[in-house]
Amino acid sequence: MDLAIDYRGRRVFLTGHTGFKGSWLAFWLQRMGAEVMGYALPPSTHPNLWQALGLESSLTGVLADVRDLDRLSREIRTFRPDLVFHLAAQALVLPSFEDPVGTFGSNLMGTVNVLEACRFCESIRSTIIVTTDKCYQNAGSGVPFREDDPLGGSDPYSASKACAELAVEAYRHSYWGQGRGLATVRAGNVMGGGDWSPHRLMPDLVRARQAGKPLMLRHPEARRPWQHVLDPLRGYLMLGAELVRCPEIYSGAWNFGPSEADTLRVQELVALAGATWEQDPLPTLPEATQLRLDSTKTRETLGWIPRWPLQTAAIRTVDWYQAFAQGAPASVLCTSDLEAYLS
Repeated sequence: MDLAIDYRGRRVFLTGHTGFKGSWLAFWLQRMGAEVMGYALPPSTHPNLWQALGLESSLTGVLADVRDLDRLSREIRTFRPDLVFHLAAQALVLPSFEDPVGTFGSNLMGTVNVLEACRFCESIRSTIIVTTDKCYQNAGSGVPFREDDPLGGSDPYSASKACAELAVEAYRHSYWGQGRGLATVRAGNVMGGGDWSPHRLMPDLVRARQAGKPLMLRHPEARRPWQHVLDPLRGYLMLGAELVRCPEIYSGAWNFGPSEADTLRVQELVALAGATWEQDPLPTLPEATQLRLDSTKTRETLGWIPRWPLQTAAIRTVDWYQAFAQGAPASVLCTSDLEAYLS
């Protein structure tokens, strides 16, 4: 599949374009010649990849909230996109404990608003809703989750994403007709240059190394599916293109997880990145100790497999931050990663 051919000249509406994943996706879409319209809140960190890449001047977009249905509907209706990628969300577990109402508002009702706006826009052929690998009912068995496993969540973030999945399924059955594709995508724990969010392992690791201090780990034994951000984004782009061609086959839920060998414990990834760590002595909120994804459906039906093993992903991520700290432009670093990944 030649993604550049599939997206050249396409009109793509992208929510969450000011976030880490959204900035990478906007950057990639622009390089392929897509016409991108962004819709998101202002970036929540400084620095941030959106501004570091200069997307605020090169990308058409509005700073607005997905919980504002009238504004969202107006922007989608005016832009008349071919494809929609919905990434806007409250994307962190720990802040969801501090603000559960805001988390459910963004992740559930924000998704419902995107669905409601899209169902009345006849130009849209493909809609992809990004949720999370944490949307499954996790009893801690360590068995990899498949797309038809029960949904659930014991924390506000996970539960809000499970609710979003149920909302998408209800809209797909109730309102999506022939010729229009609607899918959800569930990826693992992503890493890559340009993420400065708190409470994420690789950004915390980089900050600790720059400060000359050991990394404080809440759950060093927790096992997660780690992957470079470009791997799931490539999957989203492949799925978006196939939804345009064959919506009946490709609508539904899809896992985009790493190989089983790259589902490591937190402390193992830290060691792989060459950092030192200590156990955080402060009480921590409960988190699942085991999380694995089964991407058999995605591999066999869509033809997607991860391209970068975890060691490559970790090294390139650390190298990105080191080069950026030494003055290298984010656009040069992201271009280098993208070209290396595609080759």
